[in-house]
Amino acid sequence: MKGDRTRQTILERAVDIASLEGLEGLTIGRLADDLGMSKSGLFAHFGSKEELQLATLEVAGERFLDAVLRPALKEPRGYPRLMAICSAWIRYVKGSVFPGGCFFAAASFEFDGRPGVVRDQLASTMGDWMAAIEKAVTIAQDEGHLDPEFDAAQLAFEINSIFFGANFSYQLRGDRKALTQATTAIEHRLEALRIKPRARRAG
Repeated sequence: MKGDRTRQTILERAVDIASLEGLEGLTIGRLADDLGMSKSGLFAHFGSKEELQLATLEVAGERFLDAVLRPALKEPRGYPRLMAICSAWIRYVKGSVFPGGCFFAAASFEFDGRPGVVRDQLASTMGDWMAAIEKAVTIAQDEGHLDPEFDAAQLAFEINSIFFGANFSYQLRGDRKALTQATTAIEHRLEALRIKPRARRAG
């Protein structure tokens, strides 16, 4: 169990470093210096830089789920849950889940042109995220909250594009209005597809 705790401590620090400096900036030597450990001690947990990067992606994914998806699942099915996911993502970027902003937006730009197992795992993780948004949209359609004729995959793409654009403006350009603008954009897009309850006729 001590070994598991040590590994978790290493990976939590690795996630923070990778968030700020990228997964390629993550090395066993850098981690050893930061944590006051020997390189040989770290090699006992991770035999290579690639193995370290893959494990870091897994821990980052769990941190993201805890901040964004899992809390939103407590909300009622349909439109409230979809909006909860979007609101949680905005809070996630604005908060301190990752010191460098959205970990997966940064990693996506870093690895989109690099073939290999790290890119493959990252693509799989992002695929799961897109599928989660699409599922939330589909449930909202099934519940009668959103236009059922609209392509759920298209809406998921649009929502994620707003997320990534907001993260870029907020982190790189220092635009403090970016997250508010993203919230407005999402609300307007979803409101345009929302099915309004019919008013009951008197008598």
